[in-house]
Amino acid sequence: MSKKLCTFAKSFMDKNDKPILIAGPCSVESREQLQQVTRELTAIPQLRLIRGGVWKPRTRPGGFEGLGEPALQWMKELQESDLRMADGSHVRFCCEVASPEHVALCLHYGINAFWLGARTTANPFMVEEIGEALRGTDTLVMVKNPLSPDLRLWLGAFERIAQVGIKNLAAIHRGFSMYNNQGYRNAPLWELPLHLRRVMPDLPLICDPSHIGGTRKLIEPLSTAAVQLEYDGLMVEVHPHPADALTDAPQQLTPADFAALVKRLADFQTQQPSSADSHLLPLRQQIDDIDHELLRLLAQRMVLSQQIAHVKREQKMTVYQSKRWEAVMDDRLQLASQLNLDADFVRGLLEKIHSESIRVQMD
Repeated sequence: MSKKLCTFAKSFMDKNDKPILIAGPCSVESREQLQQVTRELTAIPQLRLIRGGVWKPRTRPGGFEGLGEPALQWMKELQESDLRMADGSHVRFCCEVASPEHVALCLHYGINAFWLGARTTANPFMVEEIGEALRGTDTLVMVKNPLSPDLRLWLGAFERIAQVGIKNLAAIHRGFSMYNNQGYRNAPLWELPLHLRRVMPDLPLICDPSHIGGTRKLIEPLSTAAVQLEYDGLMVEVHPHPADALTDAPQQLTPADFAALVKRLADFQTQQPSSADSHLLPLRQQIDDIDHELLRLLAQRMVLSQQIAHVKREQKMTVYQSKRWEAVMDDRLQLASQLNLDADFVRGLLEKIHSESIRVQMD
């Protein structure tokens, strides 16, 4: 097992390799619901933690917002019961915390694995307070990416938690809220969590396909992609009766469906590498060459932007020229259509290039 997984999950993964599997309902809705899903999930040998939403403040008021302390009481009952995980250990739960009060209650009821939600990660003041509440504890703390694709904000949350002495940390990739989510509930933007892994190579990286996809049909392809990208674990929402779930009904699996998914992923991992690698090599080389040329062309474009900025300053013109930008966008989208390129993809790419051009001109 990798060193980083030993550090993160030393209390329950000393004899097991990745992926870490975490599953459970979006929200704990009743004692019976929690008991049923726990019984069914503990039969899955690869499962390491059972997740359960205790506090569920919704984007808009009026919906089910979690049961709070009673849910923690039921978790404690199950942890102290005769029920065991498949490896013979006591049942282990984890839940989201969004305030120091949440941390105190969880610790009181014996819950010692937490995650910080996307909204909390984006609030450095609250992360700091939660960190102080965790000081002196030996807990597992997972941090979901912030809503916005801001790597520094995500890194800052880890740094604030680590500075109080918490060593067992992991990242949860749950996707990002974008103007165009590319057909997902939250755009995956795989390059950002992979960048995080390059910056913090000893930090386990867990994928949350439920919140990225937003629908059951996307959970398996997203999970497979995460396995291919060598993520260290998966967190999947599982409910005994997903259609009746009080929160996130469209994206929850039944325990049986989750067990089947786990088996297919295990089969996928044991497949031998394909001989297609030798055929892919020349194609990948061509892609590398094209990427290098694209970067050289982008560099040339920015040099031209600097020259344009000089002319605009001399002529006392504004940097942003709306009519020119609209004409450029129309022209490029017409060409994209002729080249069978996706219009949304090209629009997003051009907007990023234009934003960088504006920045260069304003420097």
